[in-house]
Amino acid sequence: MSLRPVREVDLDVFEEQGAGPKGTGELQWFGHRGLHAMRREFEANGLLGPEGGYLTIDARGEVAGWMRWSQRLWGPAHTSWCWTLAIVVFPRHRGKGVGSRAQRELVEYLFAHTRAERIEAITDVTNLAEQGALANAGFEREGVIRRAQWRGGQWHDQLLYSALRP
Repeated sequence: MSLRPVREVDLDVFEEQGAGPKGTGELQWFGHRGLHAMRREFEANGLLGPEGGYLTIDARGEVAGWMRWSQRLWGPAHTSWCWTLAIVVFPRHRGKGVGSRAQRELVEYLFAHTRAERIEAITDVTNLAEQGALANAGFEREGVIRRAQWRGGQWHDQLLYSALRP
């Protein structure tokens, strides 16, 4: 498993897998959406910019999912920002340690190539697999964010995790 820049053909796989809850998983299904904005951003900057980006999770030449990072502000932008990670692992690759390895690799990359002191990840309180993956990737659970996410017609509590620069 490795992370690599997104290729244009990957966008077709992202779209196909994101077409329903079977591909994204019920905890990441937010309804039908197009990838038009993602495709425009890909054309503009290859989905890699100073405020965040996307990488493809590559499992021996097969697109296994994607990772995204974006800035979160905890105060003034010039002093109080961190990265927030998001991950989608496609069904065929779940339960094989892909998520833990991908998150660990992205954390190492971001600490090596940016000045971030903190990297966050957020997951649903019921997503035990992701909670384990985050722990395996070196994240620590910080607390519950109550009713933070609207999905499937109701509000859902989320868990906040972080990794700090070693």
